[in-house]
Amino acid sequence: MNDLALLLCDLQNDFLHPEGAYGRAGHTAPEIAALPARLRPLCDAVRAGGGWIGSTHFTLVGGRGGAPWISPHLLKVRPFLGRGDFAAGGWGHALVDELAPADFAVEKVAFSAFYMSRLEWVLARAGVRRLLVAGIVTNGGVASTVRDAHVREFAVTLLSDGCAAFDPATHAVAVEALRPVAQVATVAETLAGL
Repeated sequence: MNDLALLLCDLQNDFLHPEGAYGRAGHTAPEIAALPARLRPLCDAVRAGGGWIGSTHFTLVGGRGGAPWISPHLLKVRPFLGRGDFAAGGWGHALVDELAPADFAVEKVAFSAFYMSRLEWVLARAGVRRLLVAGIVTNGGVASTVRDAHVREFAVTLLSDGCAAFDPATHAVAVEALRPVAQVATVAETLAGL
């Protein structure tokens, strides 16, 4: 199993914890909140079997004076984001405690965890060729990362109930759209297959 990694996309305190950036703004979804507990047994099994746990971290890079650079499209839909949110090295930026620790963590500045990051290099160094992808949001970071992994010829499995969006309909459409580029399985099916 040492060529396998469970990639946890953006399961960070600022997204999931009630005191994180999204929680403070009241921008939550029960499907997202349920992910850590659902994924914990799979994390434990991958670790026990010698596989890798990788974590991607959405990052707001601080510019002059520490004010974060936030892309216009994101600021339009998430106007509550500001200084200190998703700051590298901060509590909000970290993987949620329930799933920690990760074997490796990669900062990301866009939807795809491969875009302008060291993820591909880290996976190559670890000898990973198979990816189990989980996290948020299905139609954003998860979908972009899955597609980019596919074009890099990784064997990708999307964990259909190991990822979520802010509404179930958006999640379902995104999962269906990814079937041509990834195997789709539930967390329970994946655990049974390990």
